[in-house]
Amino acid sequence: MSAVSNLEEVRKADHAIEPIFLRRWSPRAMSGEPLSEEELLTLFEAARWAPSTYNEQEWRFLYARRDTPQWPLFFDLLMEANQVWCRRAAVLVVVLARKVFTRNGKPNPVHVFDCGSAWENLALQATAMGLVAHGMAGFDFDKARTALRVPEHFDVAAMFALGRPGDPAELPPELREREIPSDRRPVEESICEGPYDPRNNW
Repeated sequence: MSAVSNLEEVRKADHAIEPIFLRRWSPRAMSGEPLSEEELLTLFEAARWAPSTYNEQEWRFLYARRDTPQWPLFFDLLMEANQVWCRRAAVLVVVLARKVFTRNGKPNPVHVFDCGSAWENLALQATAMGLVAHGMAGFDFDKARTALRVPEHFDVAAMFALGRPGDPAELPPELREREIPSDRRPVEESICEGPYDPRNNW
């Protein structure tokens, strides 16, 4: 069903890394089949073990399963372009990032950074389980805050869709053409030993 049968043949690392990093990508084709409660809890369990500042665990996940009363509330947050393919997702998730420390109420400057770690854990777990996990910025952040009653001490950080792999041929033509894993720029173009160097042209 997947557009790519062996990602490790398509993607090549320049330095030795674990294969799961090459296998993780963000397809849009999903089957519409549900995820079991155990599968969903396994994904959130992986997120639970992400590193965080002072073990704050700033992430919170609001979610809706397909074909439940909560689904329209979450689905309507999406931009139309994302609704086209997310209609076959099994679960939609909104990620919240707690902005202040629970221990003293002071601002936490790395709250979104830590939530990104939790998302990556979940995305890698989904890859290991043969599931789709696709992160998104294409939704109405303000509407999400209001519709989901998000308190002020949380940022609305992102959304993601979960599901089982589907047939890319069922996507609209413009999305079908994009249903391939992306490459990455060389690592040397993302790192600099010492202070920022304008010659890097970042």
